[in-house]
Amino acid sequence: QVQLVESGGGSVPAGGSLRLSCVVSPYIRNIYGMGWFRQAPGKEREGVAAIDPDGKIIYADSVKGRFTISKELPVNTLFLQMDSLRPEDTAIYTCASGAPPGLPVANLMKSQNYYYWGQGTQVTVSS
Repeated sequence: QVQLVESGGGSVPAGGSLRLSCVVSPYIRNIYGMGWFRQAPGKEREGVAAIDPDGKIIYADSVKGRFTISKELPVNTLFLQMDSLRPEDTAIYTCASGAPPGLPVANLMKSQNYYYWGQGTQVTVSS
C-alpha cells in the first residue's frame, strides 16, 4: 500500500547542484530505514546514502562531502541534496524504504534490505 515517487532529477553541468525528493504515501511510522540508490547503464545498482529511524546516516565514499540526505517527520518526504556534481554521478536515482528496524546503518546501503521502491529519476551531469 506504500508508494514512493521521486522528483527533482534533471541535467546540470559539472559542479552544479540538484535536490531530489521522494514522497512517501501514505504516512508511515518512523521505524524503517530509508535510502537513495543509483544505477548507471551497464552497472550494478549501488547505495548512495541512507538514514535509519534514529537519524544515523551513512554515505558512499564517492559522495561524502557533496551529498546530504535528510527526511521530514513524520516520514513523508526523503531528500537528497546533491552538490558539486560530477559526470560520474550520472545515473537513475531511486529512493527506497521499509528496511526492518534494528539494522546497523551500514546495512542500509544494501538494496536487499528494502521492501518499498520508487521508479527512479534521471540525473545527468555534463562534462
